[in-house]
Amino acid sequence: AGSLMTTKLSQPQSTLAKSLTPTSTNAPYFKALESTEIPPYVTNCPSNGLCSRLPPDCMTCNMNYSCIYGKTATFDCKVKPHVHCVDENNHEQENFTINMTCQFCWQLATSDYVCTNSTNCMTVSCPRQRYNATCTVRDHIHCLGNRVFPKMLYCNWTGGYKWSTALALSITLGGFGADRFYLGQWREGLGKLFSFGGLGIWTLIDVLLIGVGYVGPADGSLYI
Repeated sequence: AGSLMTTKLSQPQSTLAKSLTPTSTNAPYFKALESTEIPPYVTNCPSNGLCSRLPPDCMTCNMNYSCIYGKTATFDCKVKPHVHCVDENNHEQENFTINMTCQFCWQLATSDYVCTNSTNCMTVSCPRQRYNATCTVRDHIHCLGNRVFPKMLYCNWTGGYKWSTALALSITLGGFGADRFYLGQWREGLGKLFSFGGLGIWTLIDVLLIGVGYVGPADGSLYI
């Protein structure tokens, strides 16, 4: 009886030991897979390019928030894992410095970031409407703070000026400044009127500028 009880008790123990063995041996295997997985940001990082030209997502920098606003500041940076870059002598490096203007991302010029457009804006309203946009800094621009930020932007709007009317006036009565008067540009209109369209040269130039949409209403609105 004693031997029978020993046999019955030993079977669950051996079964439990076998069930634990694969788990303990597979754990390091899964960790190895996780460590060798390539992060998604690597696809946006040029290989073997200059470290100072890498996009901000490819590096980690020690930002000095006490720098003087508007002045050029130097920051110490390090490439992220799986990113390879070189210096000016084509030597691979991990630690490097970058120079950038001391300012937050939301203080950049409008040409340095891209914002979402609104589908609920009114094209004719007074005062001009604003909408909440989400803006993202371009890859080659470095700045302090969050690279994605909210911003209040003006809606695209029109004051009722027609492009076809402005172009027709420029062709027929441009020598008298009618096109500029129509667009609300009184000073330019008077200048064309008293100079007979700049002896015809100004008239021809305005036909081209209005034709391509370079010259628009003085209030900054869009053509209909």
